[in-house]
Amino acid sequence: MLTESHQNYFELLGLPQKFAIDSTVLDQNYRRLQSEVHPDRFAAAASADRLRSMQLATEANEAYRTLKNPTARARYLLHLQGMEVNEESNTVMPAEFLMLQMEWRESIEDAKAEHDVAALEKLLKKAQQEARHLQDSLGTLLDNADLDEAAGTVRKLSFIDKICSDIGQDIIRLED
Repeated sequence: MLTESHQNYFELLGLPQKFAIDSTVLDQNYRRLQSEVHPDRFAAAASADRLRSMQLATEANEAYRTLKNPTARARYLLHLQGMEVNEESNTVMPAEFLMLQMEWRESIEDAKAEHDVAALEKLLKKAQQEARHLQDSLGTLLDNADLDEAAGTVRKLSFIDKICSDIGQDIIRLED
């Protein structure tokens, strides 16, 4: 019989419940868990065991996707502490960050209009650098239980993740 689900994604994947995780260990633990619960291993088992293996495999996939992505991992850590980030409804940002967003969006539009892939790649690097800076601060904020500030940082990271995705799509379109 398969064991029941763990309390949270960190426990499921055998990791400490903190922002800074070892991605190699995450990958290894995920592969090990998937091999243990993969539905193919339970093809001849009782239907309850087959169903449970599918549930655990699905949960392992979701846990891995969440913990692999720094923004999602921080959002999940906040959730575990009872703090919901609510990016869709809470869009309050510091003025300087709003100005940065506007500058990036204008630069993206200019680069697209000029079909300037190099400018888009430069913007992408700049956004990724800003994301790394914010991710570095998140560990400290979460470790010190500064949940409001951490939630604000997650909202900023969500924006940067979106802008990086948009720039990547723009580069692909321009290169085609």
